[in-house]
Amino acid sequence: MPPLVKIRSERDHMSAIERRIADFILDNAHLLRDYSSQQLASALGISQSSVVKFSQKFGFRGYPDLKYSIGQAVARNGADAPALAAPVAEGDEYTRLEDSLRRSKAAAEEETRLLNPREGIERIVGLVDGAGKVFVCGLGDDGLFAREFGMRLSLLGVLTVHHNDPILMMANLSAARPGDVLLLFSEFGQLPQLSQISRQFHACEGQVVSITRHTANPLRAHADASLVVSAHDPSPHVEALLYRSSLQYLLDFLFVLLCQANPDRHRQLGTNLERIRHLLDT
Repeated sequence: MPPLVKIRSERDHMSAIERRIADFILDNAHLLRDYSSQQLASALGISQSSVVKFSQKFGFRGYPDLKYSIGQAVARNGADAPALAAPVAEGDEYTRLEDSLRRSKAAAEEETRLLNPREGIERIVGLVDGAGKVFVCGLGDDGLFAREFGMRLSLLGVLTVHHNDPILMMANLSAARPGDVLLLFSEFGQLPQLSQISRQFHACEGQVVSITRHTANPLRAHADASLVVSAHDPSPHVEALLYRSSLQYLLDFLFVLLCQANPDRHRQLGTNLERIRHLLDT
């Protein structure tokens, strides 16, 4: 796993001092080559030994090895930087933007893949496949992904209850039974309404799966299982696109796994798609 991805994936389990080091490295990876361990410690107001221990925690012999590994990763991701410094001819800006977005999406999807271990995803597949009912909820933009994924589950023959209104979803929890699953979509995992729904669903002995950014947040902290999305870019509008792309990749993979996990559901999908095509033809 690339060093920056590994640091980001472990951040939620770090001490306060370790998080300060991690945040500095993640925000300033391209400048890290100019910092010695003592300079980094001074910048953060911590001891030099804390920087060394942080490096060793991630399997490096010391800070120089960590710095070198991160420098290599930054160099690989920024291999085209010299070319961008050349004068931009007519049409080059179009190509540069196209290539930059394509690379950024690929990197975000790869990082998202690395942050969701196989055992975690397979556990979620098992929960959804074995559930009597699957409740799906998301608000705002998250509601668009929740609605689409709920529809896909229905095509597989999964009894799905979907709402993008927290009041209606709370009312429908009266039908929840032990073993049912609730999928909660929330980019930042901070909405109190969804946390209330999560607590109520747990009271019904159901299993909650959160789908959020890979950050520490209340929704993820109290979920039984979680899917996490990585998307980082200095430009907010690009970062939003990376989040959507990475989330869609993750949901697509989950859907494919569900199709393969249960032959009956795969057959049901074919039957439902044929019914839909027949309906559209008439």
